[in-house]
Amino acid sequence: MSMNFNFFMNDVVKQAREEIVTAGYKELKTPAEVEEAFAQKGTTLVMINSVCGCAGGIARPAAAHALHNDKRPDHLVTVFAGQDKEATETARSYFTGYPPSSPSFALLKDGKILTMIERHQIEGFDPATVVAKLQGEFDQYCEEI
Repeated sequence: MSMNFNFFMNDVVKQAREEIVTAGYKELKTPAEVEEAFAQKGTTLVMINSVCGCAGGIARPAAAHALHNDKRPDHLVTVFAGQDKEATETARSYFTGYPPSSPSFALLKDGKILTMIERHQIEGFDPATVVAKLQGEFDQYCEEI
């Protein structure tokens, strides 16, 4: 029984990773990769991925569709909560003033947190609403691409 469950979970995790990478986000799996990505100049959108239903049904689709906007972040990255634990902890250390939340989105500029869209702003909403929230933040903080 547990072997089937582990196989199922590995498949779910693999699909969740592929979805966000296909959308154009770079996976950060180690603390060093997080540090390097967050040291980049400009705006960085971090999608904190997870295997929960609201990640698959709302957050990942919103992460992909929000990019259809005149203003977008310079860099798109993702960490996977519950999978790449040290990378996620390192990323969260930058999100001063925000409790751990997954799925969620953090928008940084030059490695400093600007704003977050937390799980409570994702769960229970439709993807279009989350797209609008993300694009509103892009319009406020990002440059035209």
